[in-house]
Amino acid sequence: MALQLLLHVAFLRLSATAGPSVQARDFRTPAVAWPSYFDFNWPQEVQETIQIPNNGSAPLLVDVRVFVSNVFNVDILRYTVSSMLLLRLSWLDTRLAWNASVRPRRAVTLPWDSLWTPGLTIQEALWVDWQDQSPRARVDPDGHVDLYLTLTTETNCDFELLHFPRDQSDCNLSFYALGNTALELEFRAHAVNEIVSVKREYVVRDLKTQVPPQQLVPCFQVTLRLQNTALKAIIALLVPGEALLLADMCGGLLPLQATERIAYKVTLLLGYLVFHSSLVQALPSSSSCNPLLIYYFTVLLLLLFASTMETVLLAALLARGDLRAKSGPSPTPRAEQHGHGDSEPNPEGAPRVKGSRRSQAEAADHVFFLVYVVGVVCSQFFFIGLWMWATCKSDPAPGKAVPHGGQPRL
Repeated sequence: MALQLLLHVAFLRLSATAGPSVQARDFRTPAVAWPSYFDFNWPQEVQETIQIPNNGSAPLLVDVRVFVSNVFNVDILRYTVSSMLLLRLSWLDTRLAWNASVRPRRAVTLPWDSLWTPGLTIQEALWVDWQDQSPRARVDPDGHVDLYLTLTTETNCDFELLHFPRDQSDCNLSFYALGNTALELEFRAHAVNEIVSVKREYVVRDLKTQVPPQQLVPCFQVTLRLQNTALKAIIALLVPGEALLLADMCGGLLPLQATERIAYKVTLLLGYLVFHSSLVQALPSSSSCNPLLIYYFTVLLLLLFASTMETVLLAALLARGDLRAKSGPSPTPRAEQHGHGDSEPNPEGAPRVKGSRRSQAEAADHVFFLVYVVGVVCSQFFFIGLWMWATCKSDPAPGKAVPHGGQPRL
């Protein structure tokens, strides 16, 4: 690092003897010269201007305006969100001021790496794409500097999905200036919502900024409040689930002895199992505060399973009773063994037993159907109330308990 600095100063001295010039460079190459009208002592002054301006005992105040132009690719399964931002950074650097009466210029534009600029890092970012690799800063005669940065980024977001698909979450973008301390630099941030498209599954309902207190590193935070429009999830999840449950209740109206009833119930159960397996993949999971829909559709699966098992068991008991009645001994030979003087046999005895078993099975099926309908209706009202009034607070992240720069807990 020291060798690079020495080579850099030597190169500046050589360029100063041949006359100052502004050379082309890429995103990471430092500047080699200032415009000639500044008339600086090259090696010393250039090194000073790329250091943070001295504001006395107070930290340098940088005004930040965040223009949010788009929010897209909200992925609740990966807990990520993509956004497009424009940052306007403004601060005062008196070292860059000049006498406007001698040099009548309203403003000059300088490459960003030829003067001090706050280096920003987004804490939640998975990747950041800076649109302009060589931005230029605008400097006024009094030393006010304006720097515009445009970026596209994908960040992590802790979605609150308890009430999915009517969920609402706050996604944070925390900008840190890791090259400075809070005693040297202070941010004053404002946010402007410039999103013009509302054709999104998630829409931005609110936008705000804040400067977290008691930070060793200067930072500011942009908070996006995202709300789910819920139309896609209602059509794809709730409507099929309610339709299968209604179809299952209608299947209870079929006669118990009808063979089509078992086939109907089993087909519904198998169809719901396929729907439930795809549902599990579509719904997000979390270590805490999982969506209520996961428990709702699990209860629906248990209801369909109980209805199918009731039909199978009662149909099996009814069929077993019919089989015993057909295979049992006829009452006529038994009467002949006791003699002709005994009471006449009751040839209708077996059908009476068969009819009584059938009536008991049908009565049990009727009672179960009524209980099942009441249970389904009550479960719907229960989940509606739970949906409206239930709250859940997610577990704090491990890093939230320790302030930035604190000692980690073992």
